[in-house]
Amino acid sequence: MSVDVILGLQWGDEGKGKIVDSMAPDYDFICRFQGGPNAGHTLIFDNKKFVLHTIPSGIFRPNLTNIIGAGVVIDPVTLAKEIKAVESEGIKVRDQLKISNRAHFILPSHRLLDSASEASKGKEKIGSTLKGIGPTYMDKTGRNGLRYGDLFSSDFKKKYSELKEKHLNLYKMYPEVEFDLEAEEEKWFASLEELTDIPHINAEYLINDAIQNGKKILAEGAQGTMLDIEYGTYPYVTSSNTTTSGVCSGLGIPPSRINQVFGITKAYTTRVGGGPFPSELFNEEGEKLQRLGHEFGATTGRPRRCGWLDIPQLQFSIMINGVTQLILTKVDVLSGFEEFKVAEYYNINGKTTNQLPFDLLAQEIEVNCKSFQGWEEDIADIKDFEKLPQNTQNYIRYIEEITGLPITIISNGPGRTQLIRNMAKIQS
Repeated sequence: MSVDVILGLQWGDEGKGKIVDSMAPDYDFICRFQGGPNAGHTLIFDNKKFVLHTIPSGIFRPNLTNIIGAGVVIDPVTLAKEIKAVESEGIKVRDQLKISNRAHFILPSHRLLDSASEASKGKEKIGSTLKGIGPTYMDKTGRNGLRYGDLFSSDFKKKYSELKEKHLNLYKMYPEVEFDLEAEEEKWFASLEELTDIPHINAEYLINDAIQNGKKILAEGAQGTMLDIEYGTYPYVTSSNTTTSGVCSGLGIPPSRINQVFGITKAYTTRVGGGPFPSELFNEEGEKLQRLGHEFGATTGRPRRCGWLDIPQLQFSIMINGVTQLILTKVDVLSGFEEFKVAEYYNINGKTTNQLPFDLLAQEIEVNCKSFQGWEEDIADIKDFEKLPQNTQNYIRYIEEITGLPITIISNGPGRTQLIRNMAKIQS
């Protein structure tokens, strides 16, 4: 068999958690391949809301193996809390979850450095979640990080102390910030005790053996394509590869094993924190999208900036990831708009283009918008494409036509069952 991939095509928050949860019963393994507790994958079912930061979103489905891959960075405090919350729902996490020995730890001193570095930037802040993600990936590429497998070695404490000392020396470069390192360390080591019975594995062998034995694997991404360290809106990005290429390094599989790439996009666009956002709205329409879409970060609680769907940005993400199928979320949020728009082209220096510039901050970008007639109907309980309002259908078909890809799943509400599936069959 091969590996299917699901990832975000915007700046994150596209609704990946719900979609992975809905697709999970079709797979044997759900594997997170990058990111860390800066992610927030929200699942809503049985009148309860769950936010997963590190655990793969297939954990609530029975008889599945969930793997935290080598490309993920782990904060033991966050992970221990997540495990406890999931176990409170009767899920046998220790039977369903495995962690790669190669995944790196986020230390309390990583978070200290993250806070100090962000504070020192003043108005130039990049919008870090202050979870220690950046400093952890820096240690990873600097070849002196602390990995999950190290936890079970005799010199773990020594390795920890050496890395912490390095961080404290670096901290001297920055103005002091309020951070109780001793208290955070106490929580960190206590949380480690709760994780030692979670199976730690050489995940690359398990995953490749599963492929050879015909098992179905879904690789779950975090954040979104435009936050990718290579191809995102640098420097306002995360510290990992959020694109399809991150699957290979994050799980230890060859590119030839990747099959379907499911790209998720909202029916509009959002982003959290600083950085360029060509189609952003600064008016009542943007406020309405934020209000109706409940656009507040699952991890930070920060309000999300809102704008119309950005076609050049979406086409760029499709190209970079090799997307084969689109998944459209939050279509229901557009209900009640008499008219809405998409950013179809950019005007840059008097020229029209549909290509994303190397640096979106280096030039003035004016968006050329195409208008669509809205709909008044509440579509949250509709299960069949043909029962959607005609204007909704027109918008969906427009996205398919301009991207050249089928939309195979539509999410029309936050709940687990608020989905329209088998779209390719309906529209073929």
